[in-house]
Amino acid sequence: MKPILTVFTPTFNRAYTLHLCYESLKRQTCKDFEWLIIDDGSTDNTMELVDSWIAEGGVKINYVYQQNQGMHGAHNKAYELIKTELNVCIDSDDFMPDDGVEKIISFWKENGSKHFAGIIGLDAKKNGQIIGTPLPSGINAEKLSNLHGKYKVKGDKKLVYRTELTKKVPPYPTFAGEKYCPLSYKYILIDQECPLLLLNEVLCHVEYLDDGSSLNIINQYKKNPLGFSFFRKTAMKFAPTLKSKFRECIHYVSSNIMIKNIKFIIESPCKLMTIIAIPFGAALYFYIKKTSKVTVLKSD
Repeated sequence: MKPILTVFTPTFNRAYTLHLCYESLKRQTCKDFEWLIIDDGSTDNTMELVDSWIAEGGVKINYVYQQNQGMHGAHNKAYELIKTELNVCIDSDDFMPDDGVEKIISFWKENGSKHFAGIIGLDAKKNGQIIGTPLPSGINAEKLSNLHGKYKVKGDKKLVYRTELTKKVPPYPTFAGEKYCPLSYKYILIDQECPLLLLNEVLCHVEYLDDGSSLNIINQYKKNPLGFSFFRKTAMKFAPTLKSKFRECIHYVSSNIMIKNIKFIIESPCKLMTIIAIPFGAALYFYIKKTSKVTVLKSD
């Protein structure tokens, strides 16, 4: 019988920490899942390590190797391959609580339907401390944008999506010479389809490593201006508030200064606001150009 859930893990040279995820999956109280590992061009011993786990037979593993395309390229490959009803990304430096899969599947069986995009749950530190704020009580479902905008939910959250929707919305675009497009791009598009069910339970334990994209977001911004510019157009188009829309315009201006795109106003879905944002975007550009500061954000 095909499992309900795919846990997928993009990885790149993370053999030294990937075992934490593997060990947590071996401990799951519910085995109704498969683990899809997208090896995005690792040059360490990831392949040999995973082969040994497959031989153990403790977890159903599908291992796929591809040439390095960056995090969003690994997500594209995962969404292309996943065939289960639900999917959740557990990063290579993260791991699930022992009952994480059981919580997801039992909650979905009881509450899930095509009227919902999936489930949003909590991320926590290794010691169990919730990242950011809990989800609001008194509501059973809400769009991701409203949780952040209306309910002021803070911090990283774990997203479990219906595979039908992750396949329905367009894949992340790829740009020559760049290896990153904010993962929120697909989340915003799925948000336009239907809301997420709220599950105020910890589904993932996270750790911010020095070589992770979370801690290197400023460098990502510098190295991938085309990806960020593309994302900002989608983000400003569907921004839930004027404040958030203006913020996206500022970042859009900054990215387009980086790529020297003189047509950025014409290409913007919010032309007037983009014009107003130009001095602020220019200031952000100079700040990013000169700073070596990193910001602790799990996702953009």
